Amino acid sequence: MQTLEPILAKHPFFKDLEASYLQLIVGCASNVKFREGQVICRRGEDAGSFYLIRQGRVAIELEVMGRGTITVQTAEQGDILGWSWLIRPYRWNFDARAVETTRAIAMDGTCLRTKSEADHHLGYELLNRFVRVLAGQLEATRIQLLDLYRPAS
Repeated sequence: MQTLEPILAKHPFFKDLEASYLQLIVGCASNVKFREGQVICRRGEDAGSFYLIRQGRVAIELEVMGRGTITVQTAEQGDILGWSWLIRPYRWNFDARAVETTRAIAMDGTCLRTKSEADHHLGYELLNRFVRVLAGQLEATRIQLLDLYRPAS
């Protein structure tokens, strides 16, 4: 039986991660598939995992008073979906929906937190990678919101 380790090693999020850490976290990984239109998570629900997008697209959505649901970002191949598993109370802060058939690797947050507690170097490495992802997502969202709220010409 083939493990997900070679796939994790190729994903941009885990690029150049020490092999020993990949071996530790591969047990937290599983393949998932979402059909077009399928809701992946809803704001306020338990956030027990995050996803490495391998193929497809996922709309990250927020409900905006007076505007309805808006897509604030789209996750595609190579992107990460979700960070709420990292921060108590471990609840999703947004809705996410597959725009098209999407294949991903689900990473179990409880499993990763447990392994990070046992090996603080691993925890630091994961947290450092997530900070970079969050900074990029924050900037992308800022640009999109500037465009959304730009005065009409």
